[in-house]
Amino acid sequence: MTAHTATPCVPGENPDQEGFFGPHGGCFVPESLKPVLGEIARAYDKYREDPDFRKELAYYLAGYSGRQTPLFLAENLTRSLGGAKIYLKREDLNHLGAHKMNNCLGQILLAKRMGKTEVIAETGAGQHGVATAAVAALMGMSCKIFMGEIDVKRQQPNVLRMDMMGSEVIPVTTGNAGLKEAVDEAIMYLVKNPGTFYLIGSAVGPHPYPLMVRDFQSVIGREVKAQCLEAEGKLPDMIIAAVGGGSNAIGIFHSFIEDPQVRLVGAEPGGRGPKLGDNAATLCYGSHGVVHGYHSYVLRDEKGEVSPVHSISAGLDYPGVGPEHAVLRDTGRASYVPVTDREALDAFFALSRQEGIIPALESSHALAHAMKVAPLMPKEAVIVVNLSGRGDKDIPQIMEMKEKKS
Repeated sequence: MTAHTATPCVPGENPDQEGFFGPHGGCFVPESLKPVLGEIARAYDKYREDPDFRKELAYYLAGYSGRQTPLFLAENLTRSLGGAKIYLKREDLNHLGAHKMNNCLGQILLAKRMGKTEVIAETGAGQHGVATAAVAALMGMSCKIFMGEIDVKRQQPNVLRMDMMGSEVIPVTTGNAGLKEAVDEAIMYLVKNPGTFYLIGSAVGPHPYPLMVRDFQSVIGREVKAQCLEAEGKLPDMIIAAVGGGSNAIGIFHSFIEDPQVRLVGAEPGGRGPKLGDNAATLCYGSHGVVHGYHSYVLRDEKGEVSPVHSISAGLDYPGVGPEHAVLRDTGRASYVPVTDREALDAFFALSRQEGIIPALESSHALAHAMKVAPLMPKEAVIVVNLSGRGDKDIPQIMEMKEKKS
């Protein structure tokens, strides 16, 4: 499969009618799925600017999820590092502990307007699964969550929460038994059950999902822009977010793409190192390809097959990345750096012990890069880290790692 030959996309613009952001994106799916995705695309085009839809979404974001989330100056961490101020965008304070709720509320309200009664979802770290289970319960819909067996084992608290809210968690045992395989199984289910609504958790997949997820998550960046102007009288000098599929990152980046003085940095899962199979840093080490119905950067082996990936963080353990991030990388508007498992773990404990905030391992990747660059920047500089989730879900995994070391 080759890249789209459209005119290069301007960063921040919407995709074309076929779902391409320049050469990336699109809808590479079996013919049987095209009517299903076409129905979703038409519905989203109809409702995305609809005043009643936007009003209802705003109502649930405020009253159900608890927006807006604070922008918090991490004074202790800043003082210990010297250099730039580090602010945290507290997406971990959303209902159920992550940015995932922003997108799930948007998609479930769309599914309701389409007359759907069943939703499915994939999940890695479990936060998207939990948020999907919650909104399905809220709207009275049945729900199935596909989750790699390896993630079921390391994210038991979230598996229990999904079950408590009435969703069926389906362990996936094929291949690497991780997030990629969970997506594969969810797509297969959708092919056989086209009447269901697939609630995708990141800014990936075939059109219109990357556009929808970016739109629903962009509330993060809009809030940060206003909050930083109020707190500092200026925009941030740098914004850092973890990138797996890329939803929290595109959510905070989007409002700043046209502000060139704001550096946008994505922290990818560098895992154990640069060797193929030891990381999931797609934009750092990947090449052009198609995965899960869209064109972007993909981690592939010498035969061109999608490679197994690794990350300490279940939510970043994915071999592709959202097409808008591919555009931001290609144009140089954003930069992407690998962060190792060890660096993320050190950042996890640094924030926990210095600020009393336990971050998700996903967010810890972004925090680790902030800790690396802050001492190199002047004290009047401002870094905003998107703290995309809280680390409650990771505590059993952390404890198991500590026990193995002792």
